[in-house]
Amino acid sequence: MKEDNQMLEQEMLKFVDEVKDLLSPQLWNSILLDCTKNEVLILWLLYRQEEANMSQLAEYIHVPLNTATGIVTRMERRELILRSRSVEDKRIVTVRLGDQGRKQMQQLMTEFGYYAAKMAMSFTGEEMELLGRMMQKVMKVMKDKKEQEQKSSKSTIKKISIL
Repeated sequence: MKEDNQMLEQEMLKFVDEVKDLLSPQLWNSILLDCTKNEVLILWLLYRQEEANMSQLAEYIHVPLNTATGIVTRMERRELILRSRSVEDKRIVTVRLGDQGRKQMQQLMTEFGYYAAKMAMSFTGEEMELLGRMMQKVMKVMKDKKEQEQKSSKSTIKKISIL
């Protein structure tokens, strides 16, 4: 079992080492290195649904509203996103992709689309099915681990009653 884990780790490291040089420099220099994880997630959400309010963004990236506001402010300065207030209710702030954000997401999707098409052409139908099943298993392992972590963190929290 330990040998299998070591072999898997070596294969993953080798894969990342090989892939990092194959992805285009534009991809690495644009979205992947210039943005934090939360910024990428916000760009992803806005690319998919065009606009969101601040509460939706905060919920999507699992941060408090004031943290999301700071992230959005930094992204707005870099012209990745645009903020606007609702005409009906000035308390509601709507966010959508700015020119730079749209450009970066289009580059990312073009790059991913290129490789997805190449993979689809080089795999047989059976291999594509196997890849799909493997990806589902990977997601299940990750979800199980996350649930396990959440359960263990809940059990370590002690509530103190104040009378």
